[in-house]
Amino acid sequence: MMQIALFGTSADPPTAAHQQILYWLSQRFDWVAVWASDNPFKSHQTSLRHRSAMLQLLVESLNSRRTQTPANVLFCPDLSSPRSLVTVEKAQQRWPGAEFTLVIGSDLVNQMTRWYRVEELLEQVKLLVVPRPGYPLLKDNLQQLQQMGAKIAIAQLRGLQLSSTEYREARDPKIVIPPIQAYIHREHLYECQDTPKSLVTQSPSGY
Repeated sequence: MMQIALFGTSADPPTAAHQQILYWLSQRFDWVAVWASDNPFKSHQTSLRHRSAMLQLLVESLNSRRTQTPANVLFCPDLSSPRSLVTVEKAQQRWPGAEFTLVIGSDLVNQMTRWYRVEELLEQVKLLVVPRPGYPLLKDNLQQLQQMGAKIAIAQLRGLQLSSTEYREARDPKIVIPPIQAYIHREHLYECQDTPKSLVTQSPSGY
């Protein structure tokens, strides 16, 4: 059965750490479907249009480096929805018969019990939780999801120290990949006024 990871993000902006996660997923799933979305539990500084454009740049940059294996990370803006259940239903129509794993950050575990028709969602997907610095995985929160039917795995992925919030606060160009840094300045996002001395930086571990 085809194994597909579903990776939606409201990242504002998507960072080099998000690219690292996508690369890790691409080594473990047949396909990785990626899209930008609005999170009803968060406020967003930039529009979905801009966040989607930046995420597409992230995916294109990752796929362009895949010289040894075929690119299997797909940018799928048509899957975007504030409700994950709607996204999963769209994915099922696109890939009938596939098995889906919904990828979330550890910052979302606590809020997931309040998601739209969450028990129905958990019947249709497995959960893969990516640890995030500052958001420890609490046993009680995981058990609550399991009691609602969740099948949970924890990604053995470490070193993801770069966050979208850190970029918005510090404007450090090392946090985002060069195409996204260039897009931010071209579109005058995050009130960036000063052009950094160099837009050429490498993301962690080359991804």
